[in-house]
Amino acid sequence: MATNDEQTRWIVHGERLIYDNRWIRLGLVDVEIPDGERFEHHAVHLDRAAIAVVVDDQDRVLMMWRHRFLFDRWGWELPGGLIDAGEDAITTAVWEVEEETGYRPKEVEHLVTYQPMAGMVDSEHNLFLARGAEYVGSPTGEVEADLIEWVPLTQIPDMIARGDIWTSGTLIGLYAAQARLNAGRV
Repeated sequence: MATNDEQTRWIVHGERLIYDNRWIRLGLVDVEIPDGERFEHHAVHLDRAAIAVVVDDQDRVLMMWRHRFLFDRWGWELPGGLIDAGEDAITTAVWEVEEETGYRPKEVEHLVTYQPMAGMVDSEHNLFLARGAEYVGSPTGEVEADLIEWVPLTQIPDMIARGDIWTSGTLIGLYAAQARLNAGRV
């Protein structure tokens, strides 16, 4: 008798690359679904990302006020960026915080790794919690934020409710960090 896993698994017969550049790879995957039907399914491949939730000893989180052109929308986000080939996710998270905000994180630990759009998009996101940070100077990368502020964790629920925090990495990072921080206080 076949296991449930064997009954529902899609079989991948191959993938044909149809577009590729530094930021995105688009392919058509030759798949067969459990009933035997076979067809091509789009697949979007993005580099892995690392995002950091930096919390200070006053229970504030380091955030950036950013404009996202694709949606013509502003919002508060956590620092983060794409992981270069061969680079460790935690190294990227630490580097991105310093480059984007001017703060060097301390005591960094892994929170969660997730896929924000499973089904058609491969875009692994690695989230980290940093407890504390040292200011080392102005941000060194391209200007990525109009404001960089330490936001009290108590204000986060209202900011989410107003729609001021709306990107998946920031939402999941803040929820995961809050759960980890609360677990440590019990």
